[in-house]
Amino acid sequence: MPKIQYVAKRFGKSALERIAQVNAIIAEYTAQGYKLTLRQLYYQLVSRDMIPNTVQSYKNLGSVVNDARLAGMIDWDAIEDRTRNLRSTPHWSSPRSIVRTCAQQFSVDMWETQDNYVEVYVEKDALVGVIEDVCNEFDVPYFACRGYTSQSEMWGAAMRLKEREEAGKATTIIHLGDHDPSGIDMSRDIQDRLAMFGSSAIVKRIALNWDQIDLYAPPPNPAKTTDSRYQTYEEQYGTESWELDALEPKVISELIKGEIEYLIDLDEWNTQAERQAQGREQLKMVADRWDEAIDLLENGDV
Repeated sequence: MPKIQYVAKRFGKSALERIAQVNAIIAEYTAQGYKLTLRQLYYQLVSRDMIPNTVQSYKNLGSVVNDARLAGMIDWDAIEDRTRNLRSTPHWSSPRSIVRTCAQQFSVDMWETQDNYVEVYVEKDALVGVIEDVCNEFDVPYFACRGYTSQSEMWGAAMRLKEREEAGKATTIIHLGDHDPSGIDMSRDIQDRLAMFGSSAIVKRIALNWDQIDLYAPPPNPAKTTDSRYQTYEEQYGTESWELDALEPKVISELIKGEIEYLIDLDEWNTQAERQAQGREQLKMVADRWDEAIDLLENGDV
């Protein structure tokens, strides 16, 4: 884990205390296999009563974290920006190496023989890093809506889901979003537009819901009074709102896992897992005996 100093900085007592708190939270989440966004780190400090839940507190934290990273006091790998990523073409050192990589990555459609099919939608791109591990574990496609999903994406999703439905599967969209006027309405919007485009998928909102607010007590924010859905929201929930980012990453993962496991036929799942393992082993055998395979092909002995 790199702590690299690029700029020499001196910190006051309060800043040093904040850096120590940040590093303690980072260590806690690193041990669980998670990286945090700055927003998630902020909510952890708020929920532990270390800083107030204000816009200025968030800005101050960003400044301290930025300076501390430059000063070599916070790990550069521990906090990530999930909305900006470099994309590049993969490379391999040899044909053997790509076959070995394929052996590790070979996958069958684990849902092919299931009666159900499921996808996971999350409101914010910044939370993809939280949901991707559990979704990959269960071979479930996942998607960051970035607010209200575009018409093109919703139409494409409906066409994709309809293919599964025409094959006899029941389809489910697991949706996670903020508990605010628009965040609540987004679940309804996805359901309505999928239906309009001819899909029978059920949209199940698993977070952030009122019972979870009672259970986990995430820090509240004022609901936006300028939101066109504010009046309806206020009548049901009051004037406060809550962000999904404030939930512990492990809680979000466990919520998704529980919903997915409920939809799985375990016997069919294990059969597909065996097929996948056999395929990976066969590809590994080819990689391990690559020179022999090439020799046979080049000498025309096959």
